[in-house]
Amino acid sequence: MQQTAWHSLSGPECLQRLEGSDQGLSTAASARRLADIGPNKLELSAGRSALEILWDQFSNVMLIMLLAVAAVSAAVSIHQQEFPKDAIAILVIVILNGLLGYLQESKAQQALLALRDMAQPLVQVRRDGEWQRLSSELLVPGDLIRLEAGDRVPADARLLEVAELGVREAALTGEAEAVFKQADLLLEADTPVLERQNCLFQGTEVVRGRGLAVVTATGMATELGQIAELINTAGGESTPLQERLDGLAKVLVGSALALVAVVVVLGWLLGQPLLNLLEVSLSMAVAIVPEGLPAVITVTLAIGTQRMVRRAALIRRLPAVEGLGSVTVICSDKTGTLTQNRQVVQELRVGTELVAVGGQGYEPTGSLNPSTLEPPAGARAGAYAGARTLLLQAGVLCSDAELKTQADGSWDILGDPTEGALVVVAAKAGIDGFALRSRYRRVAEIPFSSERQLMAVWIDDPQCELQDPLGGCATSSGRLLISKGAPEVIIGLCDRWIDGSGVVTLAEEQRQWWLEQARNLAASGLRVLAFACAPHHPSPDHDLDDQVLLGLMAQLDPARPEVATAVATCRGAGIRPVMITGDHPLTARAIGAAIGLAPADGEVVLGRELERCDDGQLRQVVARCSIYARVPPEQKLRIVKALQANGQVVAMTGDGVNDAPALKQAHIGVAMGITGTEVSKEAADMVLLDDNFATIVNAVEEGRLVYANIRRFVKYILGSNVGELITIASAPLLGLVGVPLTPLQILWMNLVTDGVPALALALEPGEDGLMQKAPAEPGESIFARGIGRYILRIGVVFAVIVIALMLYAAWHDAPWETMVFTTLCLAQMGHALSARSDLPLIQVAPFSNPWLLWAVLLTSGLQLLLLYVPGLSRFFGTTPLSGHDLLICVGFSLLFFLYLELEKLWRLWRRRGDAHS
Repeated sequence: MQQTAWHSLSGPECLQRLEGSDQGLSTAASARRLADIGPNKLELSAGRSALEILWDQFSNVMLIMLLAVAAVSAAVSIHQQEFPKDAIAILVIVILNGLLGYLQESKAQQALLALRDMAQPLVQVRRDGEWQRLSSELLVPGDLIRLEAGDRVPADARLLEVAELGVREAALTGEAEAVFKQADLLLEADTPVLERQNCLFQGTEVVRGRGLAVVTATGMATELGQIAELINTAGGESTPLQERLDGLAKVLVGSALALVAVVVVLGWLLGQPLLNLLEVSLSMAVAIVPEGLPAVITVTLAIGTQRMVRRAALIRRLPAVEGLGSVTVICSDKTGTLTQNRQVVQELRVGTELVAVGGQGYEPTGSLNPSTLEPPAGARAGAYAGARTLLLQAGVLCSDAELKTQADGSWDILGDPTEGALVVVAAKAGIDGFALRSRYRRVAEIPFSSERQLMAVWIDDPQCELQDPLGGCATSSGRLLISKGAPEVIIGLCDRWIDGSGVVTLAEEQRQWWLEQARNLAASGLRVLAFACAPHHPSPDHDLDDQVLLGLMAQLDPARPEVATAVATCRGAGIRPVMITGDHPLTARAIGAAIGLAPADGEVVLGRELERCDDGQLRQVVARCSIYARVPPEQKLRIVKALQANGQVVAMTGDGVNDAPALKQAHIGVAMGITGTEVSKEAADMVLLDDNFATIVNAVEEGRLVYANIRRFVKYILGSNVGELITIASAPLLGLVGVPLTPLQILWMNLVTDGVPALALALEPGEDGLMQKAPAEPGESIFARGIGRYILRIGVVFAVIVIALMLYAAWHDAPWETMVFTTLCLAQMGHALSARSDLPLIQVAPFSNPWLLWAVLLTSGLQLLLLYVPGLSRFFGTTPLSGHDLLICVGFSLLFFLYLELEKLWRLWRRRGDAHS
């Protein structure tokens, strides 16, 4: 059906366009429409099958090369009539690595399933003139539906009738406060979804009142369906770690193949047997691949995950741990993440007195600090203690919220957050809300509605105690009317106010002064309520005018106290925080200024402005702007894509269904654990257990530690591998017949001798200053910032030392192959100890990582077992060494460790020299 701006048409016009009536559709008509447009449900993306995920694991270029090596090794073993133990070992490693990757990625994408489950309630529908309850899947455009408090809206609809209808649209818009609907309202065709008060949207919840509506869209045509489509099409960016490991694999495999070709050609020219060259080539190919690296990285990420859980961040995808350490932009929602998700009164205006309210929580503690405003013309300043008390009492009596003590001793609000703020500020002034309501009984009320923009209650005050600041009872009636609402409405109902001399007439100039006060408060991002009363007002049957203006209360969802520090930490770490909210731009600017996100007059870009930008213009906007307001879900997704197009690594927070597409698109999607919907959690990589922006910053710090440890053991593992590779390649070129290391021995080194200490390096505590450094550059290679040079330099030095040992052993007819194997393994223990820090080990606390000491002792012991236990010695092809030969191996190993430490001392001396010059 053609897209129509239903919010710009009246209810009867909508019914006419949809060919409906006040009797509802007939069964036959609804059946025809259902056949034409399909059931009212969301279409799920199929996603990747388990077989596709498994196949992807074995498409890794390193695993493909190992499979080829296994096949050739098996053929050589069979040709030599030997058991193909090397080939089997390689094949087992390939299968284990593939399964490890499969287990990481095989969790099915549940975001759309959660979205679909959210949209399938039963609903009251009028068919053939009778009301009946049907599955929401059977709804079609033109159906009449009836909704009341507690119902979930089953489809998009245009309201026809309402009775105090309030709808919580947080799942769709991200804002928790209920929206009051108006059926008779006509809006402009280009009115954003967030402001369509005459419409209902699928997946939202009715929290108050009731309504009658005609269905305008179902299934994928609804606003929720469009979000589902965005989730389907959102890219799901690879994390920086995944991209760096892919690059690492290509470099290693390319280098190995090139070196193999050189060695084979040179060896053949030097007269080496082709079978010997083939065995050397197989060993080189196995040596260059760090078989233990995937397992070490997975365990490292898992350790990081556990540390993050202790800091209230739950990781759903392991690569996200490291990805957090590379984040350059954090896009955050406002409500509940940057703010406390609770309304707190900030200021009172009573007569010419301004009262600043201290304390930002629900605890009934704080302070009220009065100061004097410049009075309007014709008014006098004065003392307002009695009027201030009456204003606070009016806030309690004209509300339904309650302040309750929790089991843990904290305080919480039962009821509407806006009304809860009124009870809290009264408690801060020593007013017991429960005792006050018990003493002054409510006898009548007019509930709040969006049409009236006010709430009114009638209080029984027989002794005229409440009315004392107003001059007492003027008649025998002790009944008092109290009203609260929008300032322009309440002030318009008043003809008197309280100045320094008491209750006086409210002149027009003074009325404008009060309206100006309200506008100034609203302009600073505060939500303003006006309060008035009318002594001896009889009942709701009479007009509400001729009231006495009591004053104003301005409230705000305040920033979390720790967020300003977290924002400052972000800036110090080279990370740009960005606020994206559906709230009012003035409120967004006020919070942004309070937390240091932007200056008080900083730029705020609206969702409407983003819609007018093409992709190129949007990239310019996101490069400069840090606050966005009134942003619909599709624009959140565009903001994330524009930042990524600018080369940024983006973390995006969100809690509603509307945030799910952007969460999926971002490099790191962060969902709220307390207020977040299941849809947002399923689309995210990380869930905040406390919904706190500061927790994201803590998680970034942990991510940086993980990345630092990954770089630490990558340079350790690959430096050792390069040394092995050069050693193996040198043997045929030096005229030695035989292979220094068999594929099985290399697998032992890469998995055990390298792997166990590497796991211990993953537990290395973080060095100071992690959050004072800039994040890794987007697209940075894992070899950047000196790692590549280190790997080559250390690999060459390692190889030179081992080749010298190899020539010495061969010259003296010692078992040179076993001595090379043993020296490589023992030397790597010293390398692991040295790799702990860029500082010399004499400046590092020796027992700050006891796991590494145990790993070195364990691995050294296992290496000796391979030499001296007969069964292991035969299986791994080693020869037991004499004490003299073993000491020579230990000596050459210590020589390598000595070089590593001397190099660090030399670099430290150079840095200090540069600093002084």
